[in-house]
Amino acid sequence: MNRTNEPGGATEGSIMQSSTGWPGEVFRVLQDLEVRQVAYVPDAGLDELLKLCALEPSMRSISLTSEEEGVALAAGAWLGGQRAVVLMQSSGIGNIINMLSMIRVCAFPLLLIATMRGEAGETNPWQTPMGENAGSMLGQAGVTVRRIEDEADAAGAVREAGRRAFAEESANAVLIAQSVVGFKTFEAAK
Repeated sequence: MNRTNEPGGATEGSIMQSSTGWPGEVFRVLQDLEVRQVAYVPDAGLDELLKLCALEPSMRSISLTSEEEGVALAAGAWLGGQRAVVLMQSSGIGNIINMLSMIRVCAFPLLLIATMRGEAGETNPWQTPMGENAGSMLGQAGVTVRRIEDEADAAGAVREAGRRAFAEESANAVLIAQSVVGFKTFEAAK
């Protein structure tokens, strides 16, 4: 099966080429954790991981219109007997704070992976406030947060976060530093 209408336009033939680095390692961890639903808001920092998930027949990738939909999807997946992961950029964390009360009160598992913005080297000042506060906001909402500063730590952090989320029915997030993802630059329109 050749699916080209997925994030990044990847095809099955390219999955082996793009399965290295932290995205490939995290993808393999998600497979090991038996994640079946991948909820995401498109983000260039997650593009390689999204391509891998979209090409995996045992996973269903679901593009969201807003990050809080991912929290509801994760709860629904659990009620339906499946495991989910929610992928987003740090700017979307502000959108999910109210929905996290449902996870906490109802004891649903939440595995969240967010790529960070608003850190050293950021060129978009609108990203800075949430980038500086994402971890503490999640922590105040009852989410266990792991921050990744080194690419080599990504898979282990996601494995531990997923293990805890699904075993303890708790909320766990992995924040991947902008230095791991790479800096984004934007050119002014001409």
